[in-house]
Amino acid sequence: MSSPTPDSSPSLTERRKAATRMEIARAAAGLFVRRGLKSTRAEDIAQAAGIAPRTFYRYFATKEEAVAPLYAAGADRWSQAVRKAPPDLTLPQALEHAARHTLTPGTAVSAASWDWVRTLVRLANSSPALRKVWAEVCHESETTLAEVLAARTAGPGNDDNVAAPSPSLHFAAAVAAASVRVAVEVWAAGDAPPEGPGGPAALAMRNLATLRDFPWEDV
Repeated sequence: MSSPTPDSSPSLTERRKAATRMEIARAAAGLFVRRGLKSTRAEDIAQAAGIAPRTFYRYFATKEEAVAPLYAAGADRWSQAVRKAPPDLTLPQALEHAARHTLTPGTAVSAASWDWVRTLVRLANSSPALRKVWAEVCHESETTLAEVLAARTAGPGNDDNVAAPSPSLHFAAAVAAASVRVAVEVWAAGDAPPEGPGGPAALAMRNLATLRDFPWEDV
């Protein structure tokens, strides 16, 4: 008789911890947007989240790290959208499909939430500590994206036989991730609305076009 397959789903405790981290992240982002980064203390974030300061420090070492779950949520939406893109799409088509879904206001993220995105990305460009958090999340997203592309290359039904991403696939994932990251950063630095030709989705489409001629057959 075969042994039961281990349950890889998060435990209740892990889900509660993740929920608490996200609640703290939202409280931190709200304060950063309203007050600014310099005028916000970790104790202020704890109060806004309804927790004790010592609880805050169980989850995050600094006030800047508190918004990491929000940065990571956006990056994860992008990777998961690539994973869930229609299987008949080529890899470059899947990347563009996922970018449109993730970066078009009203689909993965509400139009109002893009105001928060703009402020948080701008803050990352002005604060070395927050820039480090942003860079770490972007690097993790790049690694995850490479694994997603490797799974799509293996084809449906081969989830248990996916090889580690090749160097070429790592490179393609790095370019794709940078295409989206730069699109969001360029949009956030300006005043264009999140929709239209100056929005992050349109900018990402132009950036991702560079991957259409990538030698995918060699990955």
